[in-house]
Amino acid sequence: MSTGPELPDPVDEPAPRLRVGTTTAEPMTPRARMMAALHCRPVDRPPVWMMRQAGRYLPEYRATRERAGSFLTLVRTPELAAEVTLQPIARYDFDAAILFSDILTVPEAMGVEVRFEGGSGPTLQPVVRSRGDVERLRMPDVGVELRYVADAMRLCRAQLGPDRALLGFAGAPWTLAAYLVEGEGSKTFATLRAMAWQEPALLKSLLDRIADVVIDLLLMQLEAGADAVQLFDSWAGELSAEDYRRFALPSLLRIIHAVQARNGTLILFLRSPGHLDDIAIAAQPRAIGLDWRSDIHGVAGRAAQAGVAIQGNLDPAELFASPAHIAQRVRAIHAAVAGRTGHIVNLGHGVWPQTPLEGVASFASAVQGLRAAVL
Repeated sequence: MSTGPELPDPVDEPAPRLRVGTTTAEPMTPRARMMAALHCRPVDRPPVWMMRQAGRYLPEYRATRERAGSFLTLVRTPELAAEVTLQPIARYDFDAAILFSDILTVPEAMGVEVRFEGGSGPTLQPVVRSRGDVERLRMPDVGVELRYVADAMRLCRAQLGPDRALLGFAGAPWTLAAYLVEGEGSKTFATLRAMAWQEPALLKSLLDRIADVVIDLLLMQLEAGADAVQLFDSWAGELSAEDYRRFALPSLLRIIHAVQARNGTLILFLRSPGHLDDIAIAAQPRAIGLDWRSDIHGVAGRAAQAGVAIQGNLDPAELFASPAHIAQRVRAIHAAVAGRTGHIVNLGHGVWPQTPLEGVASFASAVQGLRAAVL
């Protein structure tokens, strides 16, 4: 695990903290706006970015992907990864860029072959299902094995300049374990969930190993120029709240505490219909991302009491609606949070590849137009 120096203070660290939810008439840079919202400070308008914003819905991404020849080449080539990271910023002027990468870089660094073929999702070999399998996983030197991630982050930081926020990310241990144990995506994750009850000690050992690598990866990204990092637990909702606390939460908390101990800023996204929202708040990240199915108004009140900011939560399907509908929904989502806690406007999950560009443009402009409404 990384033992490097403490990270510098995040941009515009609050000192002293101001009244939550207030607004300021002074125009802010996108980076200052993003960090202020994360720290529940006054903003001129809420910041906006979009999960999977650098991706297949963009024609410029598809052109770069074709030049790269394969998805993994795109991920592993810092210049190309930086290029696609910045494409949605140029088109939509989002407040934050998120590094183009993939959560499965961690299993790959641990010695598992990851393949993306035929558009049917990733496959991983060999699968991890025994004590010997877990012990054979490499504990990589992230600075060597995943250096291309840090190199891409540094390129993005340099090209974005000082006024735009930059985010890194990683997959959470439960979600990465799902791929390692199943060998692919699944509708039930039956093998992993059976392991949780049949061999809980084995699962804990696997989750802890993954957590160690994720900690190093997130800290490396912060050291390379990320203002904040997001931890994605995409398959969290496969567990009940009680079982999430039992099996997945301990390794997750290790990551959150390790990042915060080094002065890092972390956003936690647990994809679920809402039954895990209180667990996310109690974990005390700087912000929680909400699934589109969550009651953002109810969660915002509980998050405010804990001093946690909210990110979300437009349904990605609504980007297919009319500009008027998208604008109305953006206003409604923001009104549910404004004045209570910090709010970053985002989707409730990643943008779909078939999403119309006009829908994304309407979403971005609707949030950017909130300034006149909130001052």
